[in-house]
Amino acid sequence: MKNLLRLARPMTLLLAALTYFLGASIADYLGKTLQPDFFWLGLLGVLLSQTSMNLLAEVFRLDVEPLQENETRRERQSLRNNALYVSIGSLAAVALIAYLLNQISSLSPQTFLLLLLSLLFILAYSIPPFRFVNRGFGEFILAAHIAYVIPSLAFVLQADETHRFLMLTIPLTFLGLAYFIAMDFPSFASDQKYGRVTFLTRLGWERVVPLHNIFLIFAYIFLSLSPTFGLLFSLIWPAFLTLPFALFQLYQLRNISLGARVNWTLLAATALAVFGLTAYFITMAFWLR
Repeated sequence: MKNLLRLARPMTLLLAALTYFLGASIADYLGKTLQPDFFWLGLLGVLLSQTSMNLLAEVFRLDVEPLQENETRRERQSLRNNALYVSIGSLAAVALIAYLLNQISSLSPQTFLLLLLSLLFILAYSIPPFRFVNRGFGEFILAAHIAYVIPSLAFVLQADETHRFLMLTIPLTFLGLAYFIAMDFPSFASDQKYGRVTFLTRLGWERVVPLHNIFLIFAYIFLSLSPTFGLLFSLIWPAFLTLPFALFQLYQLRNISLGARVNWTLLAATALAVFGLTAYFITMAFWLR
């Protein structure tokens, strides 16, 4: 059970919950009455979807890649089978949740479209022949699923429509992309050893570091321009509280490009703070207004 939980990547589940709350908070700010059954069933659904996405990526790893340290072939097969069963059960539960929600109140076409997009992301990310997690594009799909699809789904479950305020998912997606790229660096050596193709191993750090910096900078530029799209600056300014962490993240990646020693735990914590706290601060701004 412990190894299965580790493979489910609890940190990505936390981020998925954060962005889900963001989508619901925007609906609340716009005066949509919170529907508890839609909110809690939707939250359970997105967590199960993200769990399935994470576990399926492990199920279809190459045989040469270990799932845990010092494992036997039998232990690996058992863990892989358990992960597959949980993934299938999670997807079945998501389908049941969608059915129940549609029985309570007919779901909007936007909701069905986002549910379909989520399913496509899950399959494209983890399952052959696509399996973008091992083609150097997994970070893009993971960031888009957590930072765009999930908050958008949370919003339409409450509002039955889309809104221009969902443009906040764009800078959040770039922050998520910068986070997942930063997380490629600590595992770079093992990724090369086992032939995993991440965004970093595909392009090399010489190209990835500048791209990472561009994604991070663009996110804050887009946030600063959001008032021109109708968002009050009073709703956005808390996001800039994470700017010192973002600058420190840029500094750490610069040190990597210069060949300096880097504290990987500190890098992971910094990248998580930039993405997670930005989502949290914006969410609280919408809830409290």
